[in-house]
Amino acid sequence: KRYIFFHKSQQGVYRHPQDMGTKEIESFLTYLATDRKVAAATQNQALSAILFLYREVIHKELSGDIDAAWAKRSQKLPTVLTKEETIRVVACIPSNLRLMAQLLYGSGLRLMECIRLRVKDLDFEYCQIIVRDGKGAKDRITMLPEIAIEPLQLHLRHVKLTHEDDLGAGYGTVYLPYALERKYPHANKEWIWQYVFPASKISRDPRTGIMRRHHADPSTLQKAVKRAAQRADIPKRVTPHTFRHSFATHLLESGYDTQYLRSGQVSAQSKNSSATKTSKQP
Repeated sequence: KRYIFFHKSQQGVYRHPQDMGTKEIESFLTYLATDRKVAAATQNQALSAILFLYREVIHKELSGDIDAAWAKRSQKLPTVLTKEETIRVVACIPSNLRLMAQLLYGSGLRLMECIRLRVKDLDFEYCQIIVRDGKGAKDRITMLPEIAIEPLQLHLRHVKLTHEDDLGAGYGTVYLPYALERKYPHANKEWIWQYVFPASKISRDPRTGIMRRHHADPSTLQKAVKRAAQRADIPKRVTPHTFRHSFATHLLESGYDTQYLRSGQVSAQSKNSSATKTSKQP
C-alpha cells in the first residue's frame, strides 16, 4: 500500500504495480533508507513484501537486479546485567513465571526456545536441556542449572495433573512439528511430548480447528520482565533476551571455555581453567 501511495502522480493518479517494475522498487526502497531513515530490517521487510506481491499475486517477472540505497545495519552492544541485578530482576517476577526466567538466565535459552520446551527435552540425570530446532534450525545442548531442578520437577508434577485432566475431558493432544503427527498418530497425547510451560487455557488451533492446550504466550513473560526491571529499579532496558546475554557474560567471567559458548554446546563439562585468564571480557 505504501509502495503504491509513494508512486502516486502529481495529478493524484495511482499506478497499478503491474505497470511498475524494478526502477520503481529501487526508488521506493531508497526513499525508505534516505528519507525515512528506517532500520535495515524494516527496509528488508518492505523488499520481501514487494517481491512477494510480484511473484505470488501479480505473477510478474522483474527484470534485472534491484540496486537501491541500502540502510546500514547498526552494530549495537547488548544489555548485560550484573549477577546482583539479575537476582533482583528475577525476584520481582511473579512466581508463576519466575521459573521460565530462571531457565533463560541459568541455561541461556532464547524466549521461544524456553516457551517451546517439551518434557522429553529435559535430562535431569545429566543436568542438561536439549534445545530442538533452535536458531538456524539446529539442535544444541545446554546446562540445566541445579537450582532449577527441584522447582522444575515440582512444576512438571502439576503440569502432568493438568494433562491427565485434559485427557479425561477428551482433550490432551499437543501440536507436533513437521509430519510427526501423521507418522506417530498417538504421540500427541503422550506425556513426553507435552509442553513444559503450557497455556493456562485450552484453545482452538487455527491451523487444524482442534481444541488443545498450546504453549504459554511469550508476551506474558516479556511484559513481566519489563515490569520486574522497573520494580527492581534497574536503569537498563531489560528484556527476556537480556538474560541470555548475561548468561554468556557470567560464564566467561567464571572461566568457561569460549569455544563452547560460540558453538552453543554448554554444559558442566565446558569449564576450562585455561580460559580463565583470557575470558574476563564479555
